[in-house]
Amino acid sequence: DAGSSVEEMEFNWDEYLEDTGATAAPHGSFKHVDTSLQNGFAPGMKLEVAVKSDQNTYWVATIITTCGQLLLLRYDGYGEDRKADFWCDILTADLHPIGWCQQNKKILKVPEGIKDKIPDQEEFLQRVLKGACSAPANLLEGLHRGKNPLDLIAPGSRLELQNIRDSLEAWIVNVVENVGGRLKLRYEGLEDSDKFDQWLFYLDPFLHQVGWAAQHGYSLQPPLAIRSLRSEADWQEILKKVKEEEEESSVPTDLFKDKPVIGVHSFSEGMKLEAVDPMAPFVISPATVLKVYNDKYFMIEIDDLRAERATSQRYVCHVDSAGIFPVQWSLKNGLHLSPPPGYPGQDFDWADYLKQCGAEAAPQSCFPSLNSDHGFKENMKLEAVNPVDPEEVCIATVTKLKDSYLWLQLEGSKKPVPECIVSVESMNIFPVGWCETNGYQLRPPRKAIVNKQKKIAVVQPEKQILSSRTVHDGLKNQELNSSDSVVINGKYCCPKIYFNHRCFSGPYLNKGRIAELPQSVGPGNCVLVLKEVLTLLINAAYKPSRVLRELQLDEEAAWHGHGETLKAKYKGKSYRATVEVVRTADRVADFCRKTCIKLECCPNLFGPQMVLDKCSENCSVLTKTKYTHYYGKRKNKRIGRPPGGHSNLEVAMKKPNKRRKRRKHFFVHKKKRSSTSVDNTPAGSPQGSGAEEDDDQDESELSHSLAQDRDKRKRKLRTFSFSDDENKPPSPKDIKMEVAEKLQLDSNPLEWSVADVVRFLKSTDCAPLARIFLDQEIDGQALLLLTLPTVQECMDLKLGPAIKLCHHIERVKLAFYQQFAN
Repeated sequence: DAGSSVEEMEFNWDEYLEDTGATAAPHGSFKHVDTSLQNGFAPGMKLEVAVKSDQNTYWVATIITTCGQLLLLRYDGYGEDRKADFWCDILTADLHPIGWCQQNKKILKVPEGIKDKIPDQEEFLQRVLKGACSAPANLLEGLHRGKNPLDLIAPGSRLELQNIRDSLEAWIVNVVENVGGRLKLRYEGLEDSDKFDQWLFYLDPFLHQVGWAAQHGYSLQPPLAIRSLRSEADWQEILKKVKEEEEESSVPTDLFKDKPVIGVHSFSEGMKLEAVDPMAPFVISPATVLKVYNDKYFMIEIDDLRAERATSQRYVCHVDSAGIFPVQWSLKNGLHLSPPPGYPGQDFDWADYLKQCGAEAAPQSCFPSLNSDHGFKENMKLEAVNPVDPEEVCIATVTKLKDSYLWLQLEGSKKPVPECIVSVESMNIFPVGWCETNGYQLRPPRKAIVNKQKKIAVVQPEKQILSSRTVHDGLKNQELNSSDSVVINGKYCCPKIYFNHRCFSGPYLNKGRIAELPQSVGPGNCVLVLKEVLTLLINAAYKPSRVLRELQLDEEAAWHGHGETLKAKYKGKSYRATVEVVRTADRVADFCRKTCIKLECCPNLFGPQMVLDKCSENCSVLTKTKYTHYYGKRKNKRIGRPPGGHSNLEVAMKKPNKRRKRRKHFFVHKKKRSSTSVDNTPAGSPQGSGAEEDDDQDESELSHSLAQDRDKRKRKLRTFSFSDDENKPPSPKDIKMEVAEKLQLDSNPLEWSVADVVRFLKSTDCAPLARIFLDQEIDGQALLLLTLPTVQECMDLKLGPAIKLCHHIERVKLAFYQQFAN
């Protein structure tokens, strides 16, 4: 092991999944991990925020999404305008719960950017705050401000742990280590020994805050396994010390508010059932209810018929404990039931066994209904704790599923382990990338390090990862622009990505397959979550290869994020391309929106914001023609930037190249060709979803020539975005329209930014087309290059709207020649 430590660190999940042809279990299937990433704030909550342009005034804002100690906010009054969103750091920003201004005699004042939209401030506030949910005061003020619940469980914190082996006793444990909510615990009084250490997730039902045992009438004393290590007087002295230091080491009670609530059971002593021993979850065995403590807890013992047995396998359970089943469950599911040690013969029969024991089977009503809607499938990969050595987290493969139970094969463990039986709700299983995200060593498979030296790795320079302390110490301002790359707690934390199934799916994506996608993916590592989202979209396409081509990273484009290799299969061929994804949470929302626009679907089809009732883009009332008219954007039809090549899209099974006649005006005749052909498939179906597979390599000559002409000018593009009053775009250029259709310009259109072009169009009767110019980043220089043929071909406009648009473009050109062309 010592000699292979360097090689083990080189393990890469993406390469491994590709080599094995397996898929990762969906992030949304690990509910405990999802809960651990929540910071107590939720989208939709409202708070009062200081207005940056006037620090003495405040205004109401709504939480759009959260990521660690960052909140994405939008001032109330901006409606559905996403461009006004801004990030705030909870630790440094001037944030308060609703009502704080009134209590502290502070001024609530509408920001300048939306002053015109809110004529009556009092009436507006009464309307938006009626029934609103305020952000919790304890998360905005005091010692717990801005802290993730997990941050409150620091090494040295104390908790109480129920004894699951002997009885319903509890004892104090110290937190030695906290790895993403998975706690290494040491019994109080054993500071110098790690022999009895345990690993438990902080939401485990048997883990409680200090004081729980006294409140619920359970005795507080060390387990039998360690009781003999100290005298009774020593244990009492330890207990006294703990009570004196309770305030310093205690964990807030509300940390456990998301723990599963234990229900009432109906088991009786002597009942028989089938069970999996949690300490050795490798077989299903007959078991007996040995003792009932109260209406919540009972003890189970794995049956052992040997007279000479030295120890027994017994543990405390509750009604929702994993690994307890009714009699005959194994038989009904085609599984092997391991006979009790000492049972005569190998063919175990429950009827004979019950008669032999003089016992009754626990009725079906004693057991909870099993969850089959979990997202796991055979051959999926995940990360799982080794039950034999809880220090180890290994790669695991789902080999079998029955109801809400998984059979996992662990890979890379120091000692070979049989298949483990775990519940889908187990807190000892984690999504792919969890160890990497939390800085914990994942045990790689042995096969992955064979011939490792023959591989050549190309390492891209990475951004410096900042600790949470460095982040909030270094932030001088209360707000973060969406372009700032901030890493929280040394992790790339991505918010949950929702698939909004009601939104328009566009010409590339199959509406039926989109509807089958999970409601959400994540949260988790940004790269891994977004890669999973894109893979799901590719698989939901009519032509996965076409969608992969639309998503791929252009070779000529600037590198802004992280390149990931994605694959697609279509008609027996395998395709592979490099796709750019963002690495930090502050860029996720913009990435999702731009990707939606690339695929000509609703910008809200997927992203960190859930569409509850009505989509802000009103996409449901638009026809396909009108929708792509406003939102459509293909790579090979862009005007604002040079179109990138597709050389990195590789076909695994290539056919011999055949020379084809080059088509001119490819996009002009595409619709005519579709309408005159025999095929009458409606738009949005595979046949009507754009160019055919054979056409994928064609390019528009006109688009290339336009790009080349623009490149010669070596112009500098400027981006454009709307924001609140402190981030307003530059003052608009005054555009004077004279009666005689002659345009008088106050600035040279060659120097117009994208914002100026959009503003000009909005002043004309072609205002609905301004969105296309914004999406394609058409600035003044690109505007002056547009002609009727290029507008029709590259914007997919019909003749009527194209003529109307070109009329205004010609007026700008005429004014340019008359006023500025020397």
